[in-house]
Amino acid sequence: MHQRSIVRIGVPLAVAALALSACGSRGDSGTTTGGSTGGAATKTVKIGVIAPLSGDLSALGKGIQHSVELAVKQANAAGTVPGWKLEVEAVDDEAKADVGKNAATKLAADNDVIGVVGNLNSSVSQQTQPIFQSARIVQVSPANTNPTLTKGADLTNPKRPYDTYFRTCTTDAVQGPFAAQYLLGKGIKSVATIHDKKAYGQGLVDAFTTEFKKGGGTITAAETINPDESNYQAVVSKVAPSAPKAVYYGGEFPQAGPLSQQMKASGLNVPLMGGDGIYDPKFIALAGTTSNGDLATSVGAPADSSEAGKKFLAAYAAAGFPDPSAAYGGYSYDAANAIINGLKTSLASASDVKSAREATIKAVGGVSFEGVTGKVSFDEFGDATSKVITVYKVDNGAWVTDKTDTFK
Repeated sequence: MHQRSIVRIGVPLAVAALALSACGSRGDSGTTTGGSTGGAATKTVKIGVIAPLSGDLSALGKGIQHSVELAVKQANAAGTVPGWKLEVEAVDDEAKADVGKNAATKLAADNDVIGVVGNLNSSVSQQTQPIFQSARIVQVSPANTNPTLTKGADLTNPKRPYDTYFRTCTTDAVQGPFAAQYLLGKGIKSVATIHDKKAYGQGLVDAFTTEFKKGGGTITAAETINPDESNYQAVVSKVAPSAPKAVYYGGEFPQAGPLSQQMKASGLNVPLMGGDGIYDPKFIALAGTTSNGDLATSVGAPADSSEAGKKFLAAYAAAGFPDPSAAYGGYSYDAANAIINGLKTSLASASDVKSAREATIKAVGGVSFEGVTGKVSFDEFGDATSKVITVYKVDNGAWVTDKTDTFK
């Protein structure tokens, strides 16, 4: 999960021009304090961030937080929402469902919160969605990929469970099949699957398996791990005798890295492939030198592949944030701007924040603008309309782009 904030079409000129200069100051709490609005801002509105700000996945969570802060700074400097000053309220969900539920409850109780960017983990969003739905607070995730979050448990008869929920990234229903097609295209017809039993990992493996079998591939073994453990030799010993040509893993880099290393050490010298959950430099650090040839899919195109992405990364660097934008920076930036675009309509004549929540949900659902990740808009389920995917390969200790395409 490298700098994967996709970059396909430029941000509006007014915003892009401010990208390097409109990075105001942050308070001690990390809350954005906005730039110049000509003294017109008389009321305050908050955009919440709910992500893992501590623990193994905190690098991703911090990237989400700071990317939202950047979007808010630029909006304040440009006076994007006349009469209102935007602030960021970030809370830690620790990548845990129960903690996330409490964090969502805290945000929902704040009458100044109009919308929320988050969560990182699909399993955490399963707990936060109903809370934001009840409070009528729009939620835009930059990272959730489990299809059931927008289409319900029965994907054969999709029904949107929460009209307050949207996402700027594409889903496992796209990412898993894309990976299957990629391996089949490379002549790899036998694969073992392993996942961490969480919503993200299991959903990714399920989608991969369906497409891989449909394309004539064979699943030689299907195993799971306990993500709280670090020794996966028992699982490796079950998978190795089936002689797969690759292992497809559903989960995140803290477990995928050691799994890859232990596979190779045990003589299972085949590529480990995963989703965006393993696309991070830390995967390589954990997996070691034998990770060369391992693969990951990540939603969108590489951040530095377009001028818009380069501007975003430059603005982020100029802001002096202590953490990288990481895998979801561009998606978080666009998620925040989706909410901000909605606020231009919903707050235009509002006297207070809470009464504008309902109008904000409708306004966000109808946004359509050119963002860092390309065209930002949502379908009838709240899913992103963009379906660009990139395959990355570990080469000489670094992730390099192998293939970028639109899933069909």
